[in-house]
Amino acid sequence: MNLQQVWTAGRLGFGFTVATVAGTMLLGLLVGRALRVESQVACLVSSGTAICGGSAIAAVGAVLNADRKAMSVALATVFVLNSIALFVFPPLGHALDMSQQQFGLWSAIAIHDTSSVVGAAAKYGDAALQMATTVKLTRALWIIPLALGVALATRRKGARIAIPWFIFLFVLAAAVRTVLPQGAVAYDAIKQVAKIGLTLTLFFIGCGLSRDAVRTVGVRAMVQGVILWIVISLAGLVAVRSIL
Repeated sequence: MNLQQVWTAGRLGFGFTVATVAGTMLLGLLVGRALRVESQVACLVSSGTAICGGSAIAAVGAVLNADRKAMSVALATVFVLNSIALFVFPPLGHALDMSQQQFGLWSAIAIHDTSSVVGAAAKYGDAALQMATTVKLTRALWIIPLALGVALATRRKGARIAIPWFIFLFVLAAAVRTVLPQGAVAYDAIKQVAKIGLTLTLFFIGCGLSRDAVRTVGVRAMVQGVILWIVISLAGLVAVRSIL
C-alpha cells in the first residue's frame, strides 16, 4: 500500500475507531461490574476488545501493575475469541454478501488482535486486507491515550506506557512504496513471504489453544468478553452497512 491508500482507509475508519473504542470501554466496565468480574480483569478484557487484543492488554496491564493471573485471564479470553473469529468471520462476510471494503472495515472493528484481523481479511481478499490492516493499525494508536487515561483514572504516577512501534514501521513501509514505486516486484515478493509468515503465526496461535487456556478464562470473564464481542460486532456491522 502507498501513503494515499493508507490515508484514504485510515480517514474512513477514524470515526468508527473513536466511537467504538469509547463505547466498548464504557460498556465493558459496566458489564464487568454487573457480572462481578475482578476489576483488573474487567479493565483488561475491555481494553483488549476495544483496541487490539494482546497489545492493549500488555500496555494497560503495565499501567495497572496487574498481577499475573489477571493478565493470563484477559489474554486467554481474547485469545479464544480471536481463534473463533478467524474461522467464523470470512464465511459470515460471504453469507452477508459484504463487499471487500465492508468486510475489511468490519473485521478491523470487531476482531481483537491485529494478526487475527489480517488473517481473516487476507482470506476474504486483497482489498479487504488493505482496508483492515490500515484501520486496525490506526486503531492500535489508541493504546497510548487509553494507557494515559487509565494512569490518570487510577492516579498511577510514572506508569510505563508501551508504544506500538510496529505501526510506525507500517507507515515507513508505505512511505517507501510511495517514494520508490519502481520496486513493485520486490515489494510483491516481500508480500508473499509475509503471507507465509502470517500463516505460520496463525498456525502456532492455534497450537496454543488448549483446555488449560480455556479453563484459565473463567465463566464470568468469558461472558464479559463474549457480550462485548457480540455488541461491537453487531454495532459495527450496522454502521458499516449504512456507510459503505
